[in-house]
Amino acid sequence: MPASMRETGHMLEPGFSRDRLASILNTAFAEGLLSEQTLSYRLGLLFGPRLIEPRGVVGDLALRAGPRRRVVLDSFQSVVAAARTGLGRIVGSSDSEPAPLMLALDWAGAQDDLLIGRGPECDIGLHDATVSRRHARLVFRDGTWVIQDLASKNGVTVNGTHVGRCQLQPGDRVGLGLQLVDID
Repeated sequence: MPASMRETGHMLEPGFSRDRLASILNTAFAEGLLSEQTLSYRLGLLFGPRLIEPRGVVGDLALRAGPRRRVVLDSFQSVVAAARTGLGRIVGSSDSEPAPLMLALDWAGAQDDLLIGRGPECDIGLHDATVSRRHARLVFRDGTWVIQDLASKNGVTVNGTHVGRCQLQPGDRVGLGLQLVDID
């Protein structure tokens, strides 16, 4: 297989990430952690805008633990995150990587061209200073989205690899400067 080909064995279905977050909200509602009004509000945050901040939707929820192995994994991840944050404070820097946002794209092709950047004319506005005013363009062609770097200062990455133009799939992580965006 050519080096440029991507493994698609674990490709996510469009909307998978939003459905997973909705499931977390529904579980929190069932456990009594959310009122009906709060559930409705957060589902609106999840399914209304194109750009979603997952931490803002479910970040404050502490659901009951599932299997023991999951609790251990979550604990380990929490310790690593705390150590990383602590180390950043010691050396005088904060988290260099903003929390990933989630970009809900329409895979049916209702809109075929989206501009991403900090500028007011952008369809998808990002507020990170490392994002150019006109950073990248998303184009829908033949049932898929393609991202194209618009000669931005800090570049575009897809799953950690710098790209000039790249076809996207649900589950890809796009880097625009230091801002990470998960594709749904």
